[in-house]
Order: sequence, then structure tokens, then C-alpha cells
Amino acid sequence: MREPSPVRPPVVGIIANPVSARDIRRVVANANSLQLADRVNIVLRAMAALGACGVTRVSMMPDREGLMPMLERHLKRERAASASDQVWPRLEWLAMPAAGRVDDTLRAARMMREAAVSAIVVLGGDGTHRAVVRECGQIPIAGLSTGTNNAYPELREATLAGLAVGLYAMGRIAPDTALAYNKRLDVRLNARDAAVRHDIALVDIAIAHEHYIGAKALWRTDSLADVYMAFAEPEAIGLSAIGGMLAPVGRRESGGLHVQVAPSEPGAIRSEAAEPLFHLHAPIAPGLIQPVPVYGWHRLVDGEPVTVRRRGGVIALDGEREITFGPNDRLTITLRERAFRSIAVADCLRYAATHGLLRAQLSAPIGASAAAL
Repeated sequence: MREPSPVRPPVVGIIANPVSARDIRRVVANANSLQLADRVNIVLRAMAALGACGVTRVSMMPDREGLMPMLERHLKRERAASASDQVWPRLEWLAMPAAGRVDDTLRAARMMREAAVSAIVVLGGDGTHRAVVRECGQIPIAGLSTGTNNAYPELREATLAGLAVGLYAMGRIAPDTALAYNKRLDVRLNARDAAVRHDIALVDIAIAHEHYIGAKALWRTDSLADVYMAFAEPEAIGLSAIGGMLAPVGRRESGGLHVQVAPSEPGAIRSEAAEPLFHLHAPIAPGLIQPVPVYGWHRLVDGEPVTVRRRGGVIALDGEREITFGPNDRLTITLRERAFRSIAVADCLRYAATHGLLRAQLSAPIGASAAAL
């Protein structure tokens, strides 16, 4: 009889963007930038929680900004100073070159998906998380916000996120409790040269009047024409705050939102007034509140493509200019619900509390009772 394959210990991936939160929006809004040592400390706190749950291996994306040697040095110090009962996971670096571009994140997420890691912990802003989601497939992610915009994910302490990920990875919490589905926006550009381009946004897609990309970060509202949002919450910072202050849509709520912030162009199907209905003050970036003209708004429906009627401009995905289009191109935006999965940190911690998972050893098998612990 063939021997059963041994159970493979869970591996948790970590993708940390060493340079997030350094764009122009932080400068004009007097916002601070996270230093490299702060990012290392965030990773250490997450790893400490993972180790406490019984996770023995962590796979991480390499970088060329100095995070690797600093993390190795601090981890060695922590291991030497830790109590004998504290277990730190073994840190393994992905075998890939580091170019210092978003391609690193895309490749790392793809490699982690192919390696079937249990979950991916992501440190970065909306752009970093968007890149991971493009490649991670059905691997759930746990976001730690260290970048600009921060509409996705919620601000979360790394220790708590590490506990939730560790309990899920070790099988202590079942997927139907531990995981949540998230919305996203799909953009499809059919160019006049017959080329087709697809991309995604996790929070918002903005259409601007500009015809060049230039600096990627979009922070001026006077160039905006339309903003499409997967969700728009009142406490958000960024372009989605326009919708959040106008007609809130929760990240777990069905539907999305489109806000028109410029008059319709001549010949467009819509015929809104040439003057705005009102001006809305929205927090576009930390410390930066700007008046935004509102010409109209309507809800987006899951799976229904919306044709952009603008005759050209720039498409910004989660606050960053990425694509230009012209008058002969066809541009559609589609809301997708249940598009990717994330670790529901609050739900995991609530489950752990009510089921006594934190009363003794955290790595006990799923289904073990509190009395047995």
C-alpha cells in the first residue's frame, strides 16, 4: 500500500514594499513617510505572531533598498533575546532578482501562488495591494497599510494581523469564518489599433482630462472628470472620499458608485447640466481637503460594464496614472464582487476569543476544545 504523503507545514508569504508612501501626495499634504526601520519592525511583529501560532516558515520577497539585511540583523537579535518558549518562523527569501519596480511585487505574488502558500501578508499602499491581487489568484491576503491612500486595507496592527493569519494558516479557523470576499473594478481598453488592455483597481478608477501620465500619483481634483468606486466609506482618505462624503457604499455592501465631477462633453449620451449641482469638500490626501464639483452620481451593479463617455484622457487606478486613451478607443469599467479573498482579521480574533483559541498553545489542531487545551 502506498504511504500517504506527509502533511506539508503551512508557509506564509510576506510582500513588503520598501518604498511605499513616498509619492507627491505625501509631500503636498505634509504627511510623514514610513522609514525602512519602521517597516522592518512591522514585519517582525507579524512574524512573532505567526510563530506564536505555530507557523514555522515564512517566504518573503527580496528587495534592493536595504530591507533584507536590516531584517536579517534584527531577526537574529530577537531570536537571541527571546525566551526559550518563543518560536520564530524560518525566513526564506524568494529566488528572484530585485529590480526595485512593481514587477518585483507581481513576480513575487505569482511565485507565492504557484508555491501554494497559505496566505500573503502585504505591506504597502493601494498600489502594492493591487499588484498582489493581480497575481495571487485564490490565495487570501492580509493587508497592512504602509502607503498612500489607504482606502484598502483598513489600518491594522501587525501583531493582530499576524495572529489572524497564523490561526488560519494552522487550520485553527475554517475558511468560511476566516476569509472575506472583496470587490474590485475591472477596466478594459479596446484601442483603435485593435490592442486590448485589461487592468484592475481595488478601490477607485479616476478619469482625468490630461493626455499624459507624467508623475503617477493623482492628487489634483481640477483635472478630474469621473470617479468610479468599488466602495466609498466616509472615513476614507483619497479619491474614494468623494463618494464616501456623497453617497457611502461599504466595502462589504453590494454595488459600487460612479461620481461625475466634470460636465459632459459635447455629443455625449448624458445631458447633465453644464453647472455642478454643488461642490463637495473631500479629504483627497492626509491634511488635504479640496472642493470637488458634483454633476451627478449613480450606483454601479455587479457584472454590468459601464462605457466611459469621455473622448480621451488618463486612467488612474487607485490614485496612480497608468493608462492613456483617445477619442477612438473604447473604455469600459465593470464592478466585480467576490473578486478576491482576504483574511477577516476582526472575525478571526472574535472567533479565537469565543472559542478559547488563545487560552493555551495556539497551534493545537482545529476542533480541539478549550478543556483539552
